[in-house]
Amino acid sequence: MTTNTGAQGQKKTNAFTPLLMDVAVPIGSYYLLKDAFGMSTFAALAWSSLGPAVRTVWSVVTERRVNGLAGLILLVNVVGLLLSSVVGDPRLMLAKDGAISSTVGIGILVSVGLGRPMMTAGLKPFLVKGKAEREAAWERLLSGGSERSSAFLRAERVYSVIWGVVLLAECVVRVVGAYTVPVDTMVWLGSVVMTVAIGAGVVLSGGLAAGPMAEMIAAEVGEREVEGRGVPALVAAK
Repeated sequence: MTTNTGAQGQKKTNAFTPLLMDVAVPIGSYYLLKDAFGMSTFAALAWSSLGPAVRTVWSVVTERRVNGLAGLILLVNVVGLLLSSVVGDPRLMLAKDGAISSTVGIGILVSVGLGRPMMTAGLKPFLVKGKAEREAAWERLLSGGSERSSAFLRAERVYSVIWGVVLLAECVVRVVGAYTVPVDTMVWLGSVVMTVAIGAGVVLSGGLAAGPMAEMIAAEVGEREVEGRGVPALVAAK
């Protein structure tokens, strides 16, 4: 029992790795460099852009596609670099920090509306784990070739929607705080808000989407293995 629980916990942790690498690390490094190390907004944005830039270029070179999340974060940081030279009001600067989360959140929600949830590409490698049978199960579920497909596609959308809403909510809290809370307080409180938001996103998306998706893939693989041995899946289930 303990081993199985540990394996499930590892699956859920891996499922959040794309979000941590493409969103949390760049945003977290920005605040760490700016607030903890005293860098200017411009310098913090520039250094925190390195990770998304490398990941974007790497995905283009190795996979011949653009890493949506990393590319979006890179775009937001570039815009932030341009704005940082013209914005002088400290409260407006704090509110602008929230724009990073809101831009990513809006981008994720728009991608769901267009039928191409942005979080899916990053989530897939950590659910299929490079195994051919899990890859095949993923494709069947995503293409509608399984009785679980509707539930799988719903969970896929839910995963992205949760993160989109969480990031937008974080932005609202930051903007409200920027104009109602003392500046010195909001400087450190902003990091707390971000940490709480990511924690909430991890718990909600894991329980409502990533976890169920992993279970559906495992069930799909199990049924095919049983069928491959010449035993009908429904009979085996009994």
